[in-house]
Amino acid sequence: MARKAQRLSFVGVLIVAVASSLGAQEAHVGNLTGHADAGKKLYKRFCIGCHGERGDGVGDNAPFLEPKPRDFTAATFKCRSTLTGNLPTDEDLYKSVVRGFNTSAMPSWAPLTAQTKIDLVAYIKSFSPRWHDEKPADVLKIPTETPVTIESISHGGELFQKLECWKCHGQEGRGDGPSASTLTDSKDQPIRPYNFTGGGRFKCGAENEDLYRIFMTGVDGTPMPSFNDVIKPVDAWDLVHYLRTLQKTRKSRENEVLKAAGGKLLPPKPEEKKPEDPAKEPENKGAGNGRK
Repeated sequence: MARKAQRLSFVGVLIVAVASSLGAQEAHVGNLTGHADAGKKLYKRFCIGCHGERGDGVGDNAPFLEPKPRDFTAATFKCRSTLTGNLPTDEDLYKSVVRGFNTSAMPSWAPLTAQTKIDLVAYIKSFSPRWHDEKPADVLKIPTETPVTIESISHGGELFQKLECWKCHGQEGRGDGPSASTLTDSKDQPIRPYNFTGGGRFKCGAENEDLYRIFMTGVDGTPMPSFNDVIKPVDAWDLVHYLRTLQKTRKSRENEVLKAAGGKLLPPKPEEKKPEDPAKEPENKGAGNGRK
């Protein structure tokens, strides 16, 4: 009994230590410092209904929501400035709280004070031990955007076909490709590809660099992979420029350039063929006719 009591006592101390460690979680963005202890009260007021008391995405409202609320215990986040598989930065989470997510029940919390938002970020981090076990990852460096030209847009259209983006997003970018109805996220929940034709901002931002970042970092927890090791930066910018033209109702430099070109993309350039080796004279093996 004594040994059992000692074990229980040890487990109790361990639980308290872990809880204390998680409670001490902080978040830093610029001159702001967020504290999990302060964020806990705010979380119960603003977030618990969807994300749940344990942060596992199973709050009281969750059964009625599509897509489902984020499971913070898995620490898998869609919008990041870090490469696929890595944790987001504190600033990434802060921007998500400020921005909210279109096509979901997650609203923008921009009206909250800056300190309130950073405290919430600190508390969100307390749900997963990954924030203690993993070192901060490098942030993706985004090069200067290339000029918007009809050549860039046309090449982006070629890449849209070559990379088979249409299989999920559809030929017109409506999110209705042949694979769209079969897609699920990392928790086996149905997920719809992004519909570019709506003309609104993207899930992770409104600017071209936000779309570029999505290509290169991927959208973790979804079928959208990272293309960082697949395409070059200049190609990624071409793809960004093409996708902007799918937003036909949006005023953009890309749509202006396409309109000036008569609304038509340039035909694909023929692939350059490698020079062939000079033809060799066939060897005379004889045809069995006795001639030399």
